Amino acid sequence: MQQEQESKAPLAVVGGGFTGLAAAYELSNYHAPVIVFEAEEELGGLAGSFELKPGVWIEKFYHHWFTSDQAALDLISELGLKDKIKRVSTNTGLYYANSCFRLSSPWDLLAFKPLPLLDRLRTGLMALRARRITDWQALEGESAEEWMIRMGGRRAFEVIWRPLLQGKFGSEAEHISAVWFWNKLKLRGSSRSRQGGEELIYLEDGGFRAVLEALRAVLIKRGVLIKTKCAVQEIVSQGGAVSGVKTGGEFIPLQAVLAAVPLPVFLAITPALPREYREHYGKVRFLGNFCLVLRLRQSLSQTYWLNVADPSFPFVGIIEHTNFDRHPALKGEHVAYISKYLMTSDPLYGASAEELYRYCAPYIKKIFPCFSDEWVLGFKAWHAPYSQPIIFKHYSRYIPGARAPIKNLWLSTMAQIYPEDRGTNYGILHGRAAARDMAETLGLQRL
Repeated sequence: MQQEQESKAPLAVVGGGFTGLAAAYELSNYHAPVIVFEAEEELGGLAGSFELKPGVWIEKFYHHWFTSDQAALDLISELGLKDKIKRVSTNTGLYYANSCFRLSSPWDLLAFKPLPLLDRLRTGLMALRARRITDWQALEGESAEEWMIRMGGRRAFEVIWRPLLQGKFGSEAEHISAVWFWNKLKLRGSSRSRQGGEELIYLEDGGFRAVLEALRAVLIKRGVLIKTKCAVQEIVSQGGAVSGVKTGGEFIPLQAVLAAVPLPVFLAITPALPREYREHYGKVRFLGNFCLVLRLRQSLSQTYWLNVADPSFPFVGIIEHTNFDRHPALKGEHVAYISKYLMTSDPLYGASAEELYRYCAPYIKKIFPCFSDEWVLGFKAWHAPYSQPIIFKHYSRYIPGARAPIKNLWLSTMAQIYPEDRGTNYGILHGRAAARDMAETLGLQRL
């Protein structure tokens, strides 16, 4: 029986981000050969890393885990990295009306003078009440704006939430579902210390790259073939079932495929999908993101995560990574991420790193008047076309199932993560679940 199963065509995972690698890791527990196809040179997808300076690797886009991210923590432990987990007390701030305010704890909120005391109390109660909501379906027909005003009051919405919502979603802000915002409050609230401050998770000696490298090593040891710089042009089916993939002009026969790529990419490379399926799930829209990574001689501030509550700014946040993780090899240098969500049709999306820096620098100086070009040792820009699904009202009607309408084809993608918001934790959770379903459906035996 074992020999018969191993003689079959391989299983394939298309996509080498955390979702795809977690799926491949799960499939490697079964008697079947596995191939991972990744279009980029580096693994990791949106959580991939780059060499900031010789010997120092850092995430392309800012990342951390919450203390409630159990799927990620479980995988880290399974990979033998549990002793590298560190819990970091962080601080959050808000730039509003030309001033920076600390908003890391309930006490900070009580001291937030731009809001009257009653509205500060209502805002705090809204966050507490959000953590107790379990029936998220009841929120699906309500917009984030409607829900926030009902729960926290109009003044708090106008001062804090509207600028942030518009800064992130632009013209789509009015369409965002209450479910998206409720989950943001719930998730942040679940990662608190006993003192009420936020605690986040990171890994010593490598951060997210350490997990990726450990995953790669385990997969290779288990015989999984990892093919980078190998984009899949088509998932091929024959007689209503997957037969293989086309990559680099070559057809590779396969037993089954798990696609761990953005939903629009999946729809584009799988022409055999029914027209109704493509039209229905094609209604899910995405925002892109640019992330400008700055190497600095001096720290901008003591704040880890500064939200920018001003839609006129070309970014929604400044995340100073070295206020979260001080990599010893940086030798006193500082790293900050400047992030903006936008449509890929926006001219700013296609701007070079130099253009983005020159455009953003005057706005950085508005927040931090002492900032100058002399602080900057270097910069790098990263772009992602499918960074954030636009979570509109009744979004649950547009979530594709893990089993695609083609036999032996599975899908695990960011657009399926709901009511939770996107993130590596849920990518790992969904990727492993889809892989287990694949193995069980195919009748594979565990090693």
